[in-house]
Amino acid sequence: MPPDQQDPGSLTVTLIGPDEGRRKAVAAALADCNVGAMREFTSYPTNLEELPEMLAKHYDVILVDLDSDPEYALDVVEAIFACGSAMVMVYSEQTDRDVVVSAMRAGAREFLTVPIVPTDLADALARVSLRAPAAQRGKWAPRKLFAFLGTKGGCGVTTLASNFAIALAQESGQKTLLIDLGKPLGDAAINLGIIAQYSVMNALEHFVRLDSSFLASLLTTHASGLSVLAAPGEFSRNEVTKESIDKLVAVARTSFRYVVVDVGSSVEWIDSTLFEDASAVYLVTQVGVSELRNANRMITRFFPMLGEQLQIVLNRYVAHALIFDEEHITKALTRPAQWKIPDDWATARRTRNTATALAMEDSAISKVLHQMARTAAGLPASSDKKRIFSFFG
Repeated sequence: MPPDQQDPGSLTVTLIGPDEGRRKAVAAALADCNVGAMREFTSYPTNLEELPEMLAKHYDVILVDLDSDPEYALDVVEAIFACGSAMVMVYSEQTDRDVVVSAMRAGAREFLTVPIVPTDLADALARVSLRAPAAQRGKWAPRKLFAFLGTKGGCGVTTLASNFAIALAQESGQKTLLIDLGKPLGDAAINLGIIAQYSVMNALEHFVRLDSSFLASLLTTHASGLSVLAAPGEFSRNEVTKESIDKLVAVARTSFRYVVVDVGSSVEWIDSTLFEDASAVYLVTQVGVSELRNANRMITRFFPMLGEQLQIVLNRYVAHALIFDEEHITKALTRPAQWKIPDDWATARRTRNTATALAMEDSAISKVLHQMARTAAGLPASSDKKRIFSFFG
């Protein structure tokens, strides 16, 4: 058994379900799985501020009945999920896709259909037992989704998204996934020097059966520890739907603390959960006439109400060589830019040609990326060079 996997027989499990028949049926299936300890609650918790946290501290897995009061049950799932320690699973007689997606968006790790087959439940318990050791409890950070969007092709969105993801994984120490949605052919895998056997299209074309196990089988691991779902290496004729994007995002967020998505320069999925649920949307642009024009149009059309959720990133920034002053740039963008990535062309070219991650070198660009990552993870900003690059040796 891997060192980070807990023996299912030592799992402590609790059932929350007002419907006695369904609850007893699930309890019987759990008994067949030989879990370590089990407790049943005959009603949903009424205090969503304190009780879910108490449950998460005392139980490894919490199963919630989704059918007795679906709307409130999802609130319960979300409240438990926010505590971070326990894995949440739901059980339901419904099989509607929207119900499944809603449950996963709320934080459910597994969706079990009643009547439950004991072997299916055992498999689900085995999957959720692959979690952080109990000693790491209390070091919880909220799960976050980050989207990188470029104002036009060639503005550097893939380079920044890829290296931001690496910096985020290393600064936070949390499981992080990079999804390359760049169309038609993304460059994240090439930039990071990895060869991916599968791509994001394998997930999107089979989104109906997509779950955490299926997703895990499609990923490639970078030397930094970052998980990557690469873009396809060939053109695809299949249409990518909003439903498939929503499902991919939902499943990814149940498996990873942080999910970073390289959207390229496409606004095709602007109405999907990819942008609706993002903790931050990083709009990458450069200080040029067409780039600032595009940025202005995108901000006013798609992101007028985002506030601090929208983070503007000026890439290849050289203050003394600008054709516009700061006042004109801010006016064009309708707000100040939060991040300025310096124009370190020599380093960027060398790392790209050698497929070396910028974030793993000590450079002016990587310093800003690590500060971005620390801010995104809720960590204090650091100007200590040794601290930022201590993991590089």
